[in-house]
Amino acid sequence: MRKTKYHIYLDEKEYRQVMESLVNLRNNLITQGKYTDLADEVLCKLINAKKKKIKIKYV
Repeated sequence: MRKTKYHIYLDEKEYRQVMESLVNLRNNLITQGKYTDLADEVLCKLINAKKKKIKIKYV
């Protein structure tokens, strides 16, 4: 069975906020002594994601 792929388009501000949130989540998990595997995986995917410039038309 094939996994569904999702696409998300973020501007620089949103990208930075998502990155900071994931780092904060990871730090909180570390202080609680819990596993950080999921946060690490999402951070790696976010860092390695392709950057694509798109034009937005406002009507």
